[in-house]
Amino acid sequence: MATDTLKNRTDGGGGGASARSVRRLLLDNGALSALVVLVVAMSLLSGDFLTTQNLLNVGVQAAVTAILAFGVTFVIVTAGIDLSVGSVAALSATVLAWSATSEGVPVWLAVVLAVGTGIACGLVNGALVSYGKLPPFIATLAMLSVGRGLSLVISQGSPIAFPGSVSRIGDTLGGWLPVPVLVMVAMGLITALILGRTYLGRSMYAIGGNEEAARLSGLRVKRQKVAVYALSGLFAAVAGIVLASRLSSAQPQAAQGYELDAIAAVVIGGASLAGGVGKASGTLIGALILAVLRNGLNLLSVSAFWQQVVIGVVIALAVLLDTVRSRAGASATASGASGPGGAGGRGRKGARAVTYTVAAVLVAAVIGGVSFWNNGSSGGGTKLGLSLSTLNNPFFVQLKAGAEAEAKAKGVDLTVTDAQNDASQQANQIQNFTSGAMSSVIVNPVDSDAAGPSVRAANKAGIPVIAADRGVNKADIATLVASDNVAGGRQAARTLAEKLGGKGQIVILQGTAGTSASRERGQGFAEGIKAYPGITVVARQPADFDRTKGLDVMTNMLQAHSGVNGVFAENDEMALGAIKALGSKAGASIPVVGFDGTPDGLKAVEAGTLYASVAQQPAELGRLAVLNAIKAAQGDGIASTVKVPVKVVTAKNVADS
Repeated sequence: MATDTLKNRTDGGGGGASARSVRRLLLDNGALSALVVLVVAMSLLSGDFLTTQNLLNVGVQAAVTAILAFGVTFVIVTAGIDLSVGSVAALSATVLAWSATSEGVPVWLAVVLAVGTGIACGLVNGALVSYGKLPPFIATLAMLSVGRGLSLVISQGSPIAFPGSVSRIGDTLGGWLPVPVLVMVAMGLITALILGRTYLGRSMYAIGGNEEAARLSGLRVKRQKVAVYALSGLFAAVAGIVLASRLSSAQPQAAQGYELDAIAAVVIGGASLAGGVGKASGTLIGALILAVLRNGLNLLSVSAFWQQVVIGVVIALAVLLDTVRSRAGASATASGASGPGGAGGRGRKGARAVTYTVAAVLVAAVIGGVSFWNNGSSGGGTKLGLSLSTLNNPFFVQLKAGAEAEAKAKGVDLTVTDAQNDASQQANQIQNFTSGAMSSVIVNPVDSDAAGPSVRAANKAGIPVIAADRGVNKADIATLVASDNVAGGRQAARTLAEKLGGKGQIVILQGTAGTSASRERGQGFAEGIKAYPGITVVARQPADFDRTKGLDVMTNMLQAHSGVNGVFAENDEMALGAIKALGSKAGASIPVVGFDGTPDGLKAVEAGTLYASVAQQPAELGRLAVLNAIKAAQGDGIASTVKVPVKVVTAKNVADS
């Protein structure tokens, strides 16, 4: 029996040991393994993925998330959480832009103020957690709201142009090396240094491992926590500056939801939300996984809706793999035969080094072979990319439908992406279209200024760009296919004023702060209502183009202004919410005018609850955008502006709409 056992152990020392080594390599580096698998898979599926330009794009697109995540790593290692980093990033960038442009502060001092803003927010978070005894979730959730609100107050809801000298951070060195990638690497090295080589870093692990034991051992836990949250705020400020530099403007609504990406990157990278575990390299890998996913799915023309599903599944699988790794690591430690200083330990180190080397060579060979096979291009006929500001709005859903119908009729390949009202995400999508060698790109900008840098990159690549519904500033576009929002706002003012007989008190439901559609429609309405001095605007409040928010905001305004007898909403969704709040008064004694002419809006006009809607033709707009994109790709001449007619729809003419 003993002989058989010895034989079995001896036989397992060859191929079995190699298999175990490979298994250990994969399990010990779960996030890295996931990243390698993703890169190889995307390379096989898309010939446009593994090109130098696209890989640099991935780095740029990972930069902001990675920098935020480095700061969040400090917090998570101490068993905390920071939900405010996205808002702090937006606030810091807004402070920089506002102080340098509106207030004439020297740029260097404006940068210091921006960084100081981030640190101050972090100090407040740390004080609330350490001395106020608030749970980190609640303290940072409050700062999320405060930071976003202050950003909107300072900017008045509109983007602010970024100083040119600071915007260079979003450019490239030597025409090819992106500065955001260099900043990301630098912040990663600083993170690794703090975690691994400083007293504060060692304190973080001690606090996360057992806070009470750390306190009893003499650590000043409260002070350390304040310092940790201050570091997170500092990194958020740097991320905000990098983000605004890429967009050449500070967006008050920038980085919404980025805190969740940052936390996901940290956890994917192997950190534990229970604290005591985490490292900079893992966080970087986690951020790269998210960037590779989004980039690759864009190149593969995956539906914008399915992209969210895929990303969620991959995040869950990556964390599950890390859990398996942790359990296997604990088991392997318990069953180790030799100490690290013994011969067995030295042998395992040597074998591990060989395994790492072989694995690196194999991965490089696979990636190189795939790159050579695909030759950097997926080929094919006419390919168009359409980046929409949002698909959480019936107007843009109709625009998408019209574009897809025209593309199908013309036999061209159309890829549609959803920017979710995030200017940074849209910049990434346009970059991906550029890397994917699109014949033409159609952009429905989240913000006209923020779209400029990425559209200029498409210009440089020789790809014609069509602007849909909203223009693009400081970049060349082949044509603008749009309705006139300002003129539509004037028509809405005239329609509502005539219904009221030139007298009354009205409220305005505004769209998402900072969007050009809200600004232009509001501007047109303000210009038009000036012709009726008997009408007073008693309140203006944003409801973010959302029906539910329109209901809530209108309900609140009715409590404060009982004499209201007219409503203008900058889109039909908010108008429908206002109608719900008005109840039986809607259409009977209080006329409501909307904008867009969506199917639900027109039904409400027909029913008499919505008095009028300034109807655009989104499906026709999408159709004309695709038609002109095809012409531009073929080098045919097209007009610089293509206007899609708008009209005021009331109960009298709704049957014709």
